[in-house]
Amino acid sequence: MNNESLAIEFCGVKMQTPLMLLSGCVGFGEEYTRVSGFDMSEVGAVCLKGTTLDARLGNKPHRVYETPMGMLNSIGLQNPGARYVVDKILPSLDFAETRFIANVSGSTVEEYAEVTRIFDDSPIDAIEVNISCPNVKEGGVVFGNDPDMSARVVEACRKQTKKPLITKLSPNQTDIALSARRCIEAGTDAFAVINTLVGMAIDIEERTTILGNNQGGLSGPAIKPIALLKVHQVYQVCKQHDIPIVGQGGITSAQDALEFLIAGASAVGVGTALFYDPLVCAKINAGIKDYLERHKLARVEQLVGSLKVN
Repeated sequence: MNNESLAIEFCGVKMQTPLMLLSGCVGFGEEYTRVSGFDMSEVGAVCLKGTTLDARLGNKPHRVYETPMGMLNSIGLQNPGARYVVDKILPSLDFAETRFIANVSGSTVEEYAEVTRIFDDSPIDAIEVNISCPNVKEGGVVFGNDPDMSARVVEACRKQTKKPLITKLSPNQTDIALSARRCIEAGTDAFAVINTLVGMAIDIEERTTILGNNQGGLSGPAIKPIALLKVHQVYQVCKQHDIPIVGQGGITSAQDALEFLIAGASAVGVGTALFYDPLVCAKINAGIKDYLERHKLARVEQLVGSLKVN
């Protein structure tokens, strides 16, 4: 398709559309290329699976559970380790087709920094910092729920790379705008807003939790109104510093994507929708293009932050 009106530049990285495939939903990218009828030209970037320093087996089952208008997941960062990803997986990806973004995770500030250093010496286009992991040195407190901890992680990663850093903000915190300000001061180049919300599911017959880890991350259409508000709140901080946002959380249609763009996102992430409609990106892009034509707008970038607040 002709994506001229959809093309964007995100942190200096040119993308053919504003759509990003979210981390954890498409593995390390190569799995999705096997979907019949999928056209990579519909995608601006692919965020690879969360990667830690050493290989991890992840959580015990159950790991995924469908909820009304959403999905709980508790995978536990199963991955083969950063060195394996860089040496074995990245060479198999076609960087001529789209952009690829690494997702860095860790249990200590030092681990985040080391994984970032490993990805810095690779062809990856940008690095997403997943600060929703528990800090083992601080009693399991999640990095992303504390602005100071978030800033410490971003600062450590910033020292290890000149590649664009995208900080993935948690909605499970008191003041997401404060966290955004602290991360900007620490050196982030962009934000992904939001990560999943924490939730639980219960088997009433057995009176046990369904997920093996008891709790998991809630994604899908159920969280879209929350994600929209968080994007709007973070945008109020970002527009002062020319910091772009990837808006994400329940996007399943062109209307959803347009709402996020208008709220302040420069790009939009598609995740849970891919599980039941792997070809949804083409439909979203077609809907965005139709909207641009109807409103006589030449480029999708003209929509960003155009919300008129009452």
